[in-house]
Amino acid sequence: MNTNFEKTLEGLIHFKERRRYPRFVIDLPLEYQIKSNSNAHGGLVLNASEAGLLLYSTQDMPVGAKLKITVLFPKGFELANFEAIGEIIWKNLDQNKGWEAHQYGLKFIQISQEDHLKLRQVLNVGLNIEEMSGINEIQTCMATKL
Repeated sequence: MNTNFEKTLEGLIHFKERRRYPRFVIDLPLEYQIKSNSNAHGGLVLNASEAGLLLYSTQDMPVGAKLKITVLFPKGFELANFEAIGEIIWKNLDQNKGWEAHQYGLKFIQISQEDHLKLRQVLNVGLNIEEMSGINEIQTCMATKL
């Protein structure tokens, strides 16, 4: 007899990632403009891949809206950025923090070759941080067992 827990575990074991590109957890500031409006707004990138990103914002925007985005990231002791045009493909309302915010799934629809290279560099740094984080967790587990 399978319990709900066993069914969930079985589902996780057979889970197949549908994304074409891996997603990396990053926390970077972003400025965006809705293509039909000249006002700039700020937001946060929570995760990203070569195909798109997760945007966190207080602005309510419709699915299908096209945004011009500028993502800021540290490069040595300087601040660099990459730009792209993205389309909102899904959205969620998040009221857990006591104030209303929105999460948006953004798909890149236009990005220059130079900015795509910058994005890949940001993701590569994210990969290295995740790898180091995993190593630290393993070392911590080993230290507590000794």
